[in-house]
Amino acid sequence: MLLLLFQVGGDRYALDARRVVEVIPLLQLQRIPRAPKGVAGLFNYRGWPVPAVDLTELILGRPAGERLSTRIVVVEFPDAQGVARQIGLIAEQVTDLVRKESADFPDPGGGTGAGPFLGAVEMDRDGVIQRIHAENLIPEHIRGALFPEPQANESH
Repeated sequence: MLLLLFQVGGDRYALDARRVVEVIPLLQLQRIPRAPKGVAGLFNYRGWPVPAVDLTELILGRPAGERLSTRIVVVEFPDAQGVARQIGLIAEQVTDLVRKESADFPDPGGGTGAGPFLGAVEMDRDGVIQRIHAENLIPEHIRGALFPEPQANESH
């Protein structure tokens, strides 16, 4: 499988490239008032407003650094009804693709992290790479804020 590599803080992570729609430069975001921690704002993606989640803030509690290698990774993400929606994941050092097999990521035992989105790990010459399961990345309270359910009595 083809994996997109990125960093959160100094740690390396991998995301299945089949989930990636596009990798774009870090754009100016429209802030969302009262948004949950980790929600960075909205950006215009091909004429549509798309929410962006800062992975560094979500995982480490601080915003991602604004570097040339900080990118928005646009991925397909299921809303509460299971409908695929686009979301931007802000990550640092989004610079590499690597081809690995599932067997390259053995289960080390003892748990691999504190979140359901964290998967197995792989060691290479540069250290540890941890797989990310994008479908489990956004907690329910944030998912609800990003993709609110339509109101039954909503008038247009």
